[in-house]
Amino acid sequence: QVQLVETGGRLVQAGGSLRLSCAASGLTLDYYAFGWFRQAPGMEREGVSCISRSVGSTNYADSVKGRFTISRDNAKNTVYLQMNNVNLEDTGVYFCVAKDLRTNRDFWGQGTQVTVSS
Repeated sequence: QVQLVETGGRLVQAGGSLRLSCAASGLTLDYYAFGWFRQAPGMEREGVSCISRSVGSTNYADSVKGRFTISRDNAKNTVYLQMNNVNLEDTGVYFCVAKDLRTNRDFWGQGTQVTVSS
């Protein structure tokens, strides 16, 4: 059974940094691409970043380019989102998603809350 557990969300001041982790179990990371989404109160869920099976291929939303970095450690079955120079608009629940590249099926975590204060 695939399970994704996000951790690292917290209250942080604008301009600060934090790192989110997504610990995956029940799967072999080699067969999965991963992404981070976020959802602010009253807003739709939006894509933040994704990383392919190959660690050299990443994508970012324009709003986070140059500030966020996605990475993966297949040996630890963990995906990370390093968030630097955060701003108020980065507030929201951050979700990790894993896409099985063999079946195109998506698996979602429960999310972790990030709150940026001024």
